[in-house]
This record gives sequence, C-alpha cells and structure tokens, in this order.
Amino acid sequence: MFEQSRLPDALLAVWQKLKGQNKKETLIENGIRLAGVSVILIIVMIFYFLLREGSGAFFQVPLKELFSSRWYPIEDKFGLLPLLAGSFMVTAGAVAMAVPLGLATAVYLGEFAPAWLREILKPFIEVLAGIPSIVLGFLGWVALAPLIQRLGAPTGLTAFSGSLILAYMALPTIISITEDALYAVPKEYRDASLALGATQWQTIWRVVLPAARSGIVIAVMLGVGRAIGETMAVMLVTGNAANIPELGLGMLFQPVRTMTATIAAEMGEVAQGSLHYTVLFGIGIVLFLIMFGINSLASRFVGGHHQRRRGGQL
Repeated sequence: MFEQSRLPDALLAVWQKLKGQNKKETLIENGIRLAGVSVILIIVMIFYFLLREGSGAFFQVPLKELFSSRWYPIEDKFGLLPLLAGSFMVTAGAVAMAVPLGLATAVYLGEFAPAWLREILKPFIEVLAGIPSIVLGFLGWVALAPLIQRLGAPTGLTAFSGSLILAYMALPTIISITEDALYAVPKEYRDASLALGATQWQTIWRVVLPAARSGIVIAVMLGVGRAIGETMAVMLVTGNAANIPELGLGMLFQPVRTMTATIAAEMGEVAQGSLHYTVLFGIGIVLFLIMFGINSLASRFVGGHHQRRRGGQL
C-alpha cells in the first residue's frame, strides 16, 4: 500500500481521482443492489398481503363451490368459473389479434420501412401506449359497442368488444419491444444470409426472427400481462355478466365478466372482513399466480433459448 506522503504530485492526483471514482462506483453498485432487493421485498409484501386477506376464501368456501359456475354473492354463491372463463376468452381473443398484427408491424418497421417513415411511426406507436384505459373503454362503449350490435350481435357489450379494446392496448407494447429486438440482431447475420443466396423474406423468417426470439417472447408476455390485468376498459365494454358463454360460433358475442372487473366493481360495496371481501382478495391471489406462471414459463423459454444458442456457439 502506497503512503500518500511519498507519492509525486502527478501520481498523487491520479491516485486521488481513482479513489474518488472507486467511491462513486461503490455507491452506484450499492444503489443498484438496494433497488433490486427493494423490488423483491415489494413483491413479497404484496403477495403476503394478498395471502393474509384472501387465503381464507379457500378454507371458508368449499373448493367445489369456489370453482362452480355460479357467481351470486347475495346468496353466498362464489363460483369463479364464469370469471375465469371471461378473463380467458377476452385475453385469448386479444392475443390472437394483437400478436400477429404486432409482429407484422414490427417486421415492417424494422426491415422494410424507410428511415424517415420509421422515425415518424415509432414515436407515434409508443404514444398510443399512454392513452388512459378508461378513455379507451369509454370510446369502446360509445362507438365500438353500437357498431358490433348493428352487425348482428344481441348486444354490443361482449367478449369480442373487450378483446378488440385489449388488442389495441397491447399492440404498442408488442410492436415497440419486438422492433427493438429485431434492431438488436447484428447486421452481419442478414448480410451472411443474403450472401448465401437467401431472399429477404427467407432471411427474416429463418435468421432474423429466430435470433430475436427472446425479445419477441418478452414482448408477447408483456402484451398478455397488459391484457389480463386490465380493469376499467373491460369493465365498460364486456357487459359484466357473470355467466359462462354457451359454446358455439357466437360465444365471443356474449357478455362476460373478468376477474379484474369483478374486483373493481364489487370491492367498494363489501364490508371489510366479510366472506365476500375475502373471496375478492382470493381472486387477486388467483390472478397473481396466473401472472407468475406466465412469467415463469417465459423466463424458462428465454433461458433455454439462450443456453441452446451458447451450446451451438461452443
């Protein structure tokens, strides 16, 4: 260890500068570590609160009744199947519409659009993500629902209406993150593929998209999370009917109710500590577990893809 008094002035200045930089780096590292630990603690606290308030639902209500097909709290009927079916239908419809359209738009922006057009469209798409969900829900209730009813549906407030609104809400996230993932693929991959005689479409399909798979999966998962966790928009446009739709071609054009809409619509009307209150928090636990499962599957998929790529490179 050098003694400070024996160092020449020039070396002393360098040593003091490095010492100050080390302090700054240590401070930054500690701040990043604190932020990471804080996020974990917040998630654990949220889950603990949900368990404390809602775990009683799985003990006070028999599981056979809890997962039955009738939700009518006035008569202490707390069947979650209609809410699960409504959430699944609306989310699946939104994903089925948003993912292909979002991927196609991202490919166009990243591979075909000229630079000047990309600079215009990319910020415009990202701005769409900032529109409040209550505004979109109100527009769907005022403009979209009457249009769907005029097309022949018994009512315009249906699962299909909710899917359309949620698809629109998920599109900016899917497009923006997918386009960033495509942009991150090295240009050498494209040049090598084209040099081997592949067409541009073959290069995109067999080289660019597989290389950007991890980012695309993350984009889709974020879009699914946006869809399944949305509350106000679906509460306005899905009809809020806690019934399991009849199977058939017209099932998407029937009113449904989602889990999130149920919590938002009924939480303000129940007494704290009541069975109804506990079951609503139980729905929150189910939502939390569903999203945790989806994110875990996405993480395993992305991690497995990275391991296969590293194995291929080795």
